[in-house]
Amino acid sequence: MTTAFAPLPDLLLEPLVRAALIEDLGPNGDVTTRAVIPAATRYRAKLNARETGVVSGMQLAAIAFRLVDPALAITLHRADGSQCAPGDVLMEIEGAAASILSAERVALNFAGRLSGIATLTAAFVAQTAGTATRITCTRKTTPGLRMVEKAAVLHGGGFNHRFGLSDAILIKDNHIAAAGGIRAVLMAARASVSHMIKVEIEVDTLAQLTEVLAVGGADVVLLDNMDTPTLRQAVDLVAGRLVTEASGNMALPRIAEVAATGVDYISSGALTHSARTLDLGLDF
Repeated sequence: MTTAFAPLPDLLLEPLVRAALIEDLGPNGDVTTRAVIPAATRYRAKLNARETGVVSGMQLAAIAFRLVDPALAITLHRADGSQCAPGDVLMEIEGAAASILSAERVALNFAGRLSGIATLTAAFVAQTAGTATRITCTRKTTPGLRMVEKAAVLHGGGFNHRFGLSDAILIKDNHIAAAGGIRAVLMAARASVSHMIKVEIEVDTLAQLTEVLAVGGADVVLLDNMDTPTLRQAVDLVAGRLVTEASGNMALPRIAEVAATGVDYISSGALTHSARTLDLGLDF
């Protein structure tokens, strides 16, 4: 089943794709294509799926082709967020063969990488079936590609954590140590925070969680590196007073049992830092 997603403006994505094309084309352009493909040669190419997964990165692939040659005609067959199976045609590109070949690798790099993230996210989400737990990403993204990798998580049915350091307060163990303890750090955060910014605090033990609940001031508690029985106790202790997030060693085989504890969110850096590229190909 295909889910409709409002695309990001091309204006935001074009600089990423342009930089990748400049890196690939280098100072001399595509010397192979220029040497062996007559300029008048036209072709219709198909961007095909070679394995089952969830599609992402089609918008960036289309931008890559258009930046190389605005005259290329692009027909989208599978939107970002849709399922694909081996042999499915995701996109067709028609026009100058040289232009298609010059943009091919950048288009496939984006589409394969992001489809891999969407596919892994969908596998995580499937493990939460029958629960209210949501899967969310982290800031463990490829430098410069956070925007599109987080979009791929959405395409896979997950949710986004904070985008960066500026849009939410997340007090981690090092902050607590440097600020002088849980009470000090929560009081300092609440004294300076805007009413528009949420406060999340990380705890490693039930004793720390008890102190957080006693002090107040947090909106979300991050239950870090807890085993499953401890997570269940933590959720019971919170009793709905805070949003709960389980994090740390959240690998795919463990997701179902963690979701069964009743946590609101499971965050995993693996969604973006360990996703395998989905096998896609451009066939002439």
